[in-house]
Amino acid sequence: MAGLGTRFLPATKATPKEMLPVVDKPAIQYVVEEAVAAGLSDLLMVTGRNKRPLEDHFDRNYELEEILQRKGEDEKLARVLEPNDMADIHYVRQGDPRGLGHAVLCAAPHVGTDPFAVLLGDDLLDPRDPLLPSMIETRERFGGSVVALMQVPADQIHLYGCAAVEHTGPGPVVRITDLVEKPAADQAPSTYAVIGRYVLDAGVFGVLRTTAPGRGGEIQLTDALRQMARTGDAGPVHGVVYTGRRYDTGDRADYLRATVRLACEREDLGGDFQRWLLSFVDRELRPAPAPAPAAAHEDSAA
Repeated sequence: MAGLGTRFLPATKATPKEMLPVVDKPAIQYVVEEAVAAGLSDLLMVTGRNKRPLEDHFDRNYELEEILQRKGEDEKLARVLEPNDMADIHYVRQGDPRGLGHAVLCAAPHVGTDPFAVLLGDDLLDPRDPLLPSMIETRERFGGSVVALMQVPADQIHLYGCAAVEHTGPGPVVRITDLVEKPAADQAPSTYAVIGRYVLDAGVFGVLRTTAPGRGGEIQLTDALRQMARTGDAGPVHGVVYTGRRYDTGDRADYLRATVRLACEREDLGGDFQRWLLSFVDRELRPAPAPAPAAAHEDSAA
């Protein structure tokens, strides 16, 4: 989805934030890999100004491929070719960044009447903790739409959309009865935060077309889902509570944590990098020992 990436300026002045590398792959590639692993093969990227590098990344680069092939760099060539054949990828421009709801609405001509998934490029979910398959299964079981939820500390709920829920039994699936966009902590109905994964009924498009601009003057997907949860338009709204590893690559500190953690877990990088990291922490960040107290001296008798 389109975004300005202002928290990463000046790096994102001419480079889309989704193309910032996490170790050695752009963040958007992790998201595409997640969608493909869940069985999705037809992908639409809603982009904006200065997003052309996303299209280039998932396209062929014949000159680079030829050079790597000529040099016998087979491993590098395989990594370059990998994004080309992941899925059938299409692109549409949002134009003005008028909110997530508007970005989803831009996908309507491509989606038609089929249910569809929305994955936000800022959210990286660890591939060892898959979420989309469970969300798709929940949609198949109950119909309607499904939202990814994650419990966060109460003092952080103002950073997210927040869901009021009814527990339907044991397990991670809950029924959503209300949604509030970025509430104050004392007004939040729960600590269940909406994170960047949705499986939506196509009926959401009709609701979004009549949704007035909300917080920040933008068309909020949360507002449309709130109406759907309250009225039952286009079916119920359920949530799947995620307890796996998630990285918010739209936040600078979390972006750095994601890069360090994923680098540490790489077979080809992890060993050397972990040893360096331990040495760095020990050398640079360990508190300096307190100076020893001065020894007491008795005055000599005259």
